[in-house]
Amino acid sequence: MAIRQNERFMGASRYVLDDELAGIVNVSMALEMPLLLKGEPGTGKTMLAHAVAESLDMPLIVLNVKSSMKLVDALYQYDTLTRLNDSRFGDSKRDVSNIEDYIKMGKIGQAFTSKTRTVLLIDEIDKADTDFQDDMLDVLDQMEFDIIEIDRTVRAVFRPVIVITSNAKKDLSDPFLGRCNFHHIAFPDPEMMRKIVQVHFPDMDAHLMKNAVAAFYKLREIDGIEKKPATRELINWIRALKTDPDFNPDLLFKEDVPFLGVLFKKSQDYKIALDDINRRSRF
Repeated sequence: MAIRQNERFMGASRYVLDDELAGIVNVSMALEMPLLLKGEPGTGKTMLAHAVAESLDMPLIVLNVKSSMKLVDALYQYDTLTRLNDSRFGDSKRDVSNIEDYIKMGKIGQAFTSKTRTVLLIDEIDKADTDFQDDMLDVLDQMEFDIIEIDRTVRAVFRPVIVITSNAKKDLSDPFLGRCNFHHIAFPDPEMMRKIVQVHFPDMDAHLMKNAVAAFYKLREIDGIEKKPATRELINWIRALKTDPDFNPDLLFKEDVPFLGVLFKKSQDYKIALDDINRRSRF
């Protein structure tokens, strides 16, 4: 199926896009294949799905994968408890003999039954076990699934645009990888990061931006840090710096790094960073 002109992803208002990433999104839509995104936290994997939905003016449906999740939970839920209560107390307007009244669509089911085409984000697929991953792709290939309680097949009204993210904490199966298009989103280099910051702070002082971004990358390079600050932390940190009327960007790393807790969320990381900053400031 060729991509209609209004279905080409060209970026979004708050998402800085490179040509390679735009290309793989559009190829995935043309081939009607899920797009699998890998990369460390904070590289914009999840935000890409939001940007695609904004750009194509489609609703976004998000399935947050949990380690204990079963595929059926993502397809539909049969609310047996409510049906039992309705049959006991008899004060519901639902017909307890009609099981369909107690079927509620899960996130994949919602995407399939939507009356408009949607963007379906399946977030952190690496949390699920291999059976979940492979069975889910069977459903996404066939664009249908069965509700066994009512002997009904749900078929997709429109094929959703499917974005799947992984933090690469666990290997995905070869069959899974073979049925997706793949793109690794590397952590932005300083030049790209300045473009990202510019989107969020269009009137930002160039001197502040240069020093803040440089300090941010120095902080990421500190040995022993378990959870490196990501783009989200940088944006929040700059927002915090801008609230301080006495902040002098020339003193970053020379005397102090204000609001260090905005960047480092783990106690051990915070201590390691603080010790490193104090060591540097003495020389």
